[in-house]
Amino acid sequence: MKEDKSVIRNIAQNRKAYHDYYIEDTYQAGIELSGTEVKSMRAGRCNFKDSYVDVEGRQAFIVNMHISPYEQGNIFNRDPLRKRRLLLNQWEINKLHGAVTRQGYTVVPTRAYFQGSLVKIDIALAKGKKLYDKREAIADRDRKREAEQELRDRTKN
Repeated sequence: MKEDKSVIRNIAQNRKAYHDYYIEDTYQAGIELSGTEVKSMRAGRCNFKDSYVDVEGRQAFIVNMHISPYEQGNIFNRDPLRKRRLLLNQWEINKLHGAVTRQGYTVVPTRAYFQGSLVKIDIALAKGKKLYDKREAIADRDRKREAEQELRDRTKN
């Protein structure tokens, strides 16, 4: 039975990245996984906490992404926090490397999903927010929520 490649099924999202960083640009990357890691991701056992993308030479790696060991995997399970290679075009890797080294950006994963039978990772070129920026974003969100609530209350009456 062949899977439809247009079907996208989310595995995990990194909501904290949108809180901690200004997202400038996003890229879609494949990821090199072992068989038991794919099975574990199908079960939704993936965590982005404290993970980031590191560009070494001509390759990009995702570091500290936790994929829980597959329960039936026994000796074939890999280390849950190992570095995993990302599959990107060379010009994308060069662009990320230049932004990280020269302009003070960081590269963070934002979500993992299945596209058909393939595991994909969305990564973002991001710049860190200061504490006062985070407070401002929270205040803006609260103001929007209160305005929507007021609008709903007015339309009810």
